[in-house]
Amino acid sequence: MHITDIIGLFEEWAPTWAAWEKDNVGLQVGDANRRVSKILVSLDATKEVVSEAITKKADLIVTHHPLLFQPPSAITRNDAVGDLVLKLAEHKIALFSAHTNLDFAKGGVSYSLAESLGLVDIRFLSQQKKMLTKIIVFVPEEHAAPVLEAMTNAGAGIIGDYSACAFQTKGKGSFRGSSSAHPFLGKRETLERIDEIRLEMVAPRALVSAVVKAMKAVHPYEEIAYDVILVENPNPNFGMGALGRLPKPLPLGTFLKHIKHALGSRAVRFTGDLAQNIQTVAVCGGSGSDLLPEALASGANVFVTADIRYHTFHMAVGSIALVDAGHFETEQIIVQPIANRLRAAARAAQEPLTVWITKHLTNPIQTF
Repeated sequence: MHITDIIGLFEEWAPTWAAWEKDNVGLQVGDANRRVSKILVSLDATKEVVSEAITKKADLIVTHHPLLFQPPSAITRNDAVGDLVLKLAEHKIALFSAHTNLDFAKGGVSYSLAESLGLVDIRFLSQQKKMLTKIIVFVPEEHAAPVLEAMTNAGAGIIGDYSACAFQTKGKGSFRGSSSAHPFLGKRETLERIDEIRLEMVAPRALVSAVVKAMKAVHPYEEIAYDVILVENPNPNFGMGALGRLPKPLPLGTFLKHIKHALGSRAVRFTGDLAQNIQTVAVCGGSGSDLLPEALASGANVFVTADIRYHTFHMAVGSIALVDAGHFETEQIIVQPIANRLRAAARAAQEPLTVWITKHLTNPIQTF
């Protein structure tokens, strides 16, 4: 497989445009056209992980947390990050990261956390809003099919598990070209009335430019009438956190033991009644304190996340059990699904690929 194939795999699962605007995701070090046969997967790219990749002669490291969170001002041995980048380059090891785009994707971090805790009927806790636009274009009836296909190929028309979603309305378009115009249909300086299709498709805001460019490339008109409208509809394929339920209710105390066992947490911080029965569970891998209002509104009995602030615990008292299970612990569960997808993609492509999960614990936090 080539690194471009790995990038394509993640673009289908957790596209880069879904990440937070200031996040740095994707290929961080290396040549996208290089062929790879050995991949090491880790939550973080640490000194130990890079050394392990060198020992294993890996071609690529795939992480959740980016090594280069911000563009560096210099790459030198005097800086810890710069030193790792230089080691990667010297040993021809590429580095790819999928961060908040993987947080927001179906089957991503929060979905994997919910599955690790044994939840069923999993869905997003909060669907992403203001991510979608509706693109409306007017096209001669006989050219509607190629325009629809071009827009679809550029990423428009995806609604949930359905693709190529569009609506077409027949109507009459009218125009009068000037003496310098070159009309595809009709004559200059003559009012023309043409049978047209009003074609409507949704598209992610981040892909509008690409979709419009693709549409224009196959549209026959010299001047194309189209609209791009921001819509409030939530995107069913992307969201924050996850909501599910336990197959059977558990007392909070028992559920806390279950969390520690499932995630490998040495200790958890919590607020709530240990005897309270728990069944509906909200989760968010990593720092999810800001989703407490959504967890409350969902009717969940407990919200499991990390990096919870003191005052957030106060806000939960008497309303919902709140559990801080650790940032590393609530995110490391994504490493195995990443490895599984890489192996499955290699099998489907009949490509030889060895995928390891790092043997190193990359959690910098210790419990005394």
